[in-house]
Amino acid sequence: MNSDRPARGWREALNEPRVVAAMTLGFASGLPFNLSDSTLQAWAATLAVDMRTIGWLTLVTAPYTFKFVWAPVMDRWAPPLLGRRRGWILILQILLAGAIALLGLNPPDERIYMAATIALLVAFLSASQDVVIDAYRTDTLRPEERGIGSAMTQVGYRTATLVSGALALMLSGFIGWRETYLLIAALMGVTTLATFAAPEPEQRVVPPLTLAQAVSGPLKSFFARNGAWALLALVVLYKMGDAFALKLFTAFLISGVGFSAFEVGFYSKTTLIVATLFGTLVGGALLARLSLWRALLVFGALQAFTNLGYAVLALVGKNTSVLVLAVGFDNFAGGMGAVAFVAFVMALCEQRFSASQYAMLSALAVVPRTFLGPPAAFLAQATGWGTFFVITFITALPGLALLLWMRKRVIELDPREAS
Repeated sequence: MNSDRPARGWREALNEPRVVAAMTLGFASGLPFNLSDSTLQAWAATLAVDMRTIGWLTLVTAPYTFKFVWAPVMDRWAPPLLGRRRGWILILQILLAGAIALLGLNPPDERIYMAATIALLVAFLSASQDVVIDAYRTDTLRPEERGIGSAMTQVGYRTATLVSGALALMLSGFIGWRETYLLIAALMGVTTLATFAAPEPEQRVVPPLTLAQAVSGPLKSFFARNGAWALLALVVLYKMGDAFALKLFTAFLISGVGFSAFEVGFYSKTTLIVATLFGTLVGGALLARLSLWRALLVFGALQAFTNLGYAVLALVGKNTSVLVLAVGFDNFAGGMGAVAFVAFVMALCEQRFSASQYAMLSALAVVPRTFLGPPAAFLAQATGWGTFFVITFITALPGLALLLWMRKRVIELDPREAS
């Protein structure tokens, strides 16, 4: 098959086990994330935990930033069952099911330190699972499948965040937070079936022979390319505006605007996932026709502009229609941007070191999302929510400017443009 083909049809792609695996493992990847982040925020907010405490609690997601530190271990060694990638995924899915159940048994008001510690463990295991799933997808998808594969990854991922976000918030009002977390822990265990069903990569590579080689090899390989530092800066800045705007999003809706946890789950989270899925599918289709650079530019500009919708919501106050519109437009654009960004990161990776390189790049991408919690809380309190969201729009502009400057380097990563 010619890897330079400009596009593939959705029907053809969905018949490929590689693309189906990207979607099902995307679901497994997305399921734990909200449980130590926005869903935990909502749980804490409904228990009247202080806003600054919630801001500090957001730091438990730090493993998503530092996952590149232990990623070389997963490049170097393979478990005895299911190979170099799927073996690690299976182990981590089993451990995650247990850790999620344990988090549900520790309310964040009565046992804040215990809850924070377990949430940190969930984030660590989830970040580790992401490392291997990202590497598996990078190793498995053919170049012409990256756009649609990225879209299907996001479909699976966002569907999982609907379960652990919107559905979890709504269920908590009927069966309680403890039972909600236990139910999702059981679902996490079921995701092991997707791991067993996923195919092995078509191309087999020789893994690093030593741990030292697994640590140094990815860096040497990446920095051997022209413009490596600028590419790293682009990875960090591309979604900074989104990360800043959404860091305290759930707390903003509950404490800042006055929506209940059920309303946030029913209106906001449901709109979020539907709009993101729609944006993901549209983004995947457009990426098959646009160059990678053009997709990054257009989608990035849209996701920056839609942050201003939250400033309007802060101005008008509790209004369901404005909430749905703001969340819908923002996440439609965010879904498109995520598709292009995932394809961009995959294009930067070498298969031999894909776990380490993808982990490094994706960790850099979430630096703003991880560490902006405390300053976002202080800034929102100091300026008000409306001004805060205008500032998040401004923080998105440097990434777009850098993308314009890096046009030639990004085009070189796209086989369709390079040919």
